[in-house]
Amino acid sequence: MESSNTHWQSFSQPQHLAALAAPYKESTLKLSLETRNRGDVMIVHCQGRIVYRDEAAALSRLVGEVLEQGGKVVLDLSGVRSIDSAGIGELVFLHTWAQSRNADLKCAGPTPLVRDLLNLTNVNSVLDIHPSVPEALAAFQSTEACADC
Repeated sequence: MESSNTHWQSFSQPQHLAALAAPYKESTLKLSLETRNRGDVMIVHCQGRIVYRDEAAALSRLVGEVLEQGGKVVLDLSGVRSIDSAGIGELVFLHTWAQSRNADLKCAGPTPLVRDLLNLTNVNSVLDIHPSVPEALAAFQSTEACADC
């Protein structure tokens, strides 16, 4: 049986380098949300990242207000450059919330990275995803026309 050396040597870090080792905390939101209405549909253009905490919460607050009223929302994901598991979870949560309130949520124009992650996680089978905003808007019209069938 070999003996292991249990003596650890620690080094104190010089004060001028201590600030570099401290975890970096971002103080600003890295997701810009712009809204515009097209008839009775609110389009939310997302620019930046949809990640854990502030960004995902901001998206939920904004979209949740519309969905609460049973409205229609298109999430324009063409400006999203990164998304993590919390962001993906938030999209699924918003979709489920919309269904429970008889509202409608569609996603449009995901970047290749976002599209690949949605495919990889199989979330693309849950969300209503369209290649572009005009196509998502057209899907609302075809749904309304089919309701009269």
